[in-house]
Amino acid sequence: MPREYTLSFRALIALESGNNGGVQSPLRMYCNGKKVGFAVKRKPTKADLQVLAQIRSVNVGAGIIHGKEIKRDDDIMYLRGKFERVRGSYDDSESFHLIDPEGSMGQELSIFFLPSQGF
Repeated sequence: MPREYTLSFRALIALESGNNGGVQSPLRMYCNGKKVGFAVKRKPTKADLQVLAQIRSVNVGAGIIHGKEIKRDDDIMYLRGKFERVRGSYDDSESFHLIDPEGSMGQELSIFFLPSQGF
């Protein structure tokens, strides 16, 4: 696993929009406050859909899908769980927080979608 996850046992991921006058631009991506790159919205590929089909029966959990199972050279790590959606104070901000199996909102994984102004 990436070092950001294993050392602190929590990952706070922020995706910040780059307001570009209606043109879809890459989102700036941060993990635990550190800029790690960019993300873009895209349609799922055939390979993406194969992975989702492989974990369809998993309700909650994490694991590895070995590449041989889906005719790939690499293995894929996955995390599947229930997330709670929270609307932010800005009109176009929201976050998703992983809910643990007992039903409480932990801080192990949170994903924030933020507007570019004010941040």
